[in-house]
Amino acid sequence: MIALAHAVAIVLYLAAAGLAAIPFARPIRAPVRSVIWVLAAGIAVHLVALGDFVRIHGEPPLTGLGPAMSFAAVLVAITLLTVEALAREVSLTLFAAPLAALLTGFASLTGMVPGPEADGMRGVWLTSHIALSFLGIAAFATAAGAGVMYLVERRELKSRRFGAIFRFFPPLETLDRVNHVAVVAGWLALTVGIGLASSYALEYRTGHAIKMVWAYSAWLAVTALTIGRVVRGWCAHRAAMLTNLLFAGVVVLYIAFRVIDPLKGRFL
Repeated sequence: MIALAHAVAIVLYLAAAGLAAIPFARPIRAPVRSVIWVLAAGIAVHLVALGDFVRIHGEPPLTGLGPAMSFAAVLVAITLLTVEALAREVSLTLFAAPLAALLTGFASLTGMVPGPEADGMRGVWLTSHIALSFLGIAAFATAAGAGVMYLVERRELKSRRFGAIFRFFPPLETLDRVNHVAVVAGWLALTVGIGLASSYALEYRTGHAIKMVWAYSAWLAVTALTIGRVVRGWCAHRAAMLTNLLFAGVVVLYIAFRVIDPLKGRFL
C-alpha cells in the first residue's frame, strides 16, 4: 500500500509539472486550477502512504532515511501548493513538483524503515525538532526555486526575448516576494528546529558530529540570507543568486556527508 501510494503520488507530482509546462508548448495561459487540483491529489495520496506507515509502525515518519525523505517530499509539495494557491501562479511547480517526486522516489528506493523510536516526552521533543527542521528546509527549497525563476526571467528581459518564459512566469516582484518570505520562514523554522535538536543532543547524549555540522551549515546559510534580506536590504538579483548558491551548497554537503556517513539508513 505504501509503495503503491508513493508511486501514484510521484505520477501526480510529475503530471502537475507537465500541466504547468503547457504554455511552453502552446501560447496559452497555464491551467492554474488543474495544476492545483492535481498537486493536491498527489499530496492527498502521499498522506495516505504516510498514514499507512503510522498505522503499521505506530510512529510518525520522521526517523529513518526513507520515512524522513518521504516526509520532506510531502512538506515540499504542501509548501508549493500553499504558495501557488495564494499567488494563483503555478510556474514554481516546474521546479518544486519534480523535486517532491524525486524525494518520494528516493524514499521508496531506500525503504520505509523507521529508525530508533523515542517514547514519551523524549519522542515529542525528537518529533518536534525533525518536523520543524524539515519545514525550514522545504521553505529554503521554495526560496531557491523562486530564485532560479527570477534569474531566468531577468535574463530573458535583459536580452529582450519575450517568449514563453515571459508570458508564463509571474512578475519579477512576485518572485522576489516569494523568495523573501520563504527565506524568513525557513530561518524561523530552522532556528527553532536546530535549537530543539541541540538541546535534545545535550540532554540525551545523542549528538552525531556529521549530522550537527550539516544542520548548522544549513542554518548558517539561511541565517546569512535572512540578515542580507531583512537587515542589509539586498537587491532582488543578489538575493536570488546567493539563495541558489547556498542551497546548492547545502545539497552538495548533504550528498558528501551521506557518502562518508557511518550511520547508514539514517537521515542526517
